[in-house]
Amino acid sequence: MTTTRPAPRIPDFQGELIGPADAAYETFRRCFNRDHDQHPALVARCTSPQDVRAALRHARENSLGVSVRGGGHATAGFASCEGGIVVDTSPMKRVEIDTEARTGRFGAGLTWGELDAATQESGLAVTGGRVSDTGVAGLTLGSGSGWLERMYGPSAWNMLSAEVMTADGRILHADETENADLFWGLRGGGGNFGVVTEFGFRLHPVGPLLYAGMLLHPRSAAGPLTRFYRDFLEQAPDEVTGGIALITAPPEDFVPEEARGKPAVGVIVAYIGDPARGEDVLKPLVEWGEPLVRMVQQMPYTAVQRMLDDGTPTGVSEYFKIDYLPELLDEALDTAIAQVESVTAPMTQVIFCPLGGEMDRLDAGAMALATPPVKWVYFCLTVWWGDEGRGRHIDWARGFHTAMRPWTTGTSVPNFICPDEGARLRASFGPEKYARLVALKDRYDPGNVFALNQNIPPSG
Repeated sequence: MTTTRPAPRIPDFQGELIGPADAAYETFRRCFNRDHDQHPALVARCTSPQDVRAALRHARENSLGVSVRGGGHATAGFASCEGGIVVDTSPMKRVEIDTEARTGRFGAGLTWGELDAATQESGLAVTGGRVSDTGVAGLTLGSGSGWLERMYGPSAWNMLSAEVMTADGRILHADETENADLFWGLRGGGGNFGVVTEFGFRLHPVGPLLYAGMLLHPRSAAGPLTRFYRDFLEQAPDEVTGGIALITAPPEDFVPEEARGKPAVGVIVAYIGDPARGEDVLKPLVEWGEPLVRMVQQMPYTAVQRMLDDGTPTGVSEYFKIDYLPELLDEALDTAIAQVESVTAPMTQVIFCPLGGEMDRLDAGAMALATPPVKWVYFCLTVWWGDEGRGRHIDWARGFHTAMRPWTTGTSVPNFICPDEGARLRASFGPEKYARLVALKDRYDPGNVFALNQNIPPSG
């Protein structure tokens, strides 16, 4: 635990400095994921790249560990630290959009909800998460998965440029022609090489209205429904996106009272194109069976991006396991359905999301991000309030991951690899990409200043 001395002054720092003695400390020391309860010596809320440089210099001169916070979740807990400095870029929310070129430049502190609101004013979007208060920076650097990936690929694929503050205080511009090696590494290599203060993205025509929504079925329908969903999505055009989830029905007014708190199957559907065409294409899925809830209609893309927000509110504890499936076989579905019968935390979600489309057309060598050529990915998110049952909840998620291993690749993307899974991180990149990332680490961060992440240690 740190002492309650006033926050120190940092030369040339123009933002807000928050120390343990400040009233805002309890708010800004915490991560989105309450399971990580850390006490930094200082939170430096940066308003410019110059603030980032000053904060890093202070860390270097005082031998402080460095944690980098963007706009959002950092579910693995890296957005705070014990006894070090949090370099918080969340005040940096610049937005500059070129509607004719369909490109944009965005500050590293934006959430996807904020970015979506800005781009949708021009009917544009870029793939960005499935929960609106996810941060742009962290998601892009270590993954980029979202509802639009079947149409337009992940966020990292759509990244055009980055402004980066290195550990030694240099501001570098990185794109396909300038510092191209660093640009390659930033597109999926996580926060290992510097603090990105601004992103450039390619934008795409999306919405503003989509045909989309949610279906809720009783858990008794899980077997036939998951098979129908799999077969439907594997034949669907790229415009069709969504996911199917094994969940507990929420205690919400739109859920029939007798179904609240009971095991259920949720289906998210969306068509990234003309809403009238989407209604026709999605009709077999929307009209399948006898759902408890059928809320599918024309809605804003920004509302689609918020559909899962209530499932992971700020302040919950969360533990995750994610893996890819080359095929979503009947045996894999049956195993998942059987496993969730013993779930220990009612807010737990197991979501199967389709890949394919643009994900099959990516130039794998053009970026560090490694996504295997598979049809499906699952997200196992164990979510609970408070401290009670923590060990049981984590053991359940690990057990689910183990039970699914016969049908998965055993790989993931950096954002969804736990801090103690260094071997899995290396395996997920593969030996050639991992060696290239180590070489970049040696060049841009040989002292491993940026170690609080899914870390790629320098060779030294």
